[in-house]
Amino acid sequence: MKIAFIGLGNMGAPMAANLAAAGHDITGFDVAGASAPGVHSAPSAAEAVRGAEVVITMLPNSAILRAVAAEVIPAMGSGAVLLDCSTVDVQSAREVAEQAQAAGLGALDAPVSGGIGGAAAGTLTFMVGGGDAAFATARPLFEIMGQKAVHCGPSGNGQAAKICNNMILGVTMIATCEAFALADKLGLSRAAMFDVVSTSSGYSWSMNAYCPAPGVGPTSPADNGYKPGFAAELMLKDLGLAQQAAEAADADTPMGARALELYRTFVEDESGRGKDFSAMLPRFETRGR
Repeated sequence: MKIAFIGLGNMGAPMAANLAAAGHDITGFDVAGASAPGVHSAPSAAEAVRGAEVVITMLPNSAILRAVAAEVIPAMGSGAVLLDCSTVDVQSAREVAEQAQAAGLGALDAPVSGGIGGAAAGTLTFMVGGGDAAFATARPLFEIMGQKAVHCGPSGNGQAAKICNNMILGVTMIATCEAFALADKLGLSRAAMFDVVSTSSGYSWSMNAYCPAPGVGPTSPADNGYKPGFAAELMLKDLGLAQQAAEAADADTPMGARALELYRTFVEDESGRGKDFSAMLPRFETRGR
């Protein structure tokens, strides 16, 4: 398949490289000049998408997505699919999809879960919104870049699934870090804490698969000085998107709102920027009531 890939950053580059390694013809463009193995470089986004059957975007935020969409949609051929893997607000995803559909294109919003490691290993999970035909076109690509793709419904629903999932993740990581810090102060070893909780009703992905306590459970960023697998500032972004959506939908999300406040303080006023989102644990270790 002839594919254009716009945005070859920490996530986009390995995703594009995996597609190229699987035999697809990939032309890429990145505003910072980044490239990826097996990917041909184009001088602009508009040039990259000419003749492409699928155009994949992996971009930092809604404003950049809107700008890129405005550039590439007029250059895409009728019947091609615009597949956006960025994490953006639901309204932006739906508006970009409407623009694509008005130009005779298919459109999918397909944010991912799995981080940089999942992008490199081809084990991402895609949460996909958009039409059935576009999803069928993109399915073989999802199978190369990831281990699972869930069709969540019409345009925007992929973003809705992502922000709801990550709101749960942000809240549960904070609770997990709080609990470890409390266990420390109560004289309970972290190993015993993990052994109990990981097989009891406190079980969660944050505890069992991504434990924030170094030396406990499977290897995680905590065992590498909290070097980001999923940066705290990205969690802050996603929690902000969740609260933006909650306000628009008149949804009561007090835990999500409080998680946003805590990550904002951690990233903007403390030492959280550039660290993994699980680095909330050393933050709580040093704080009293």
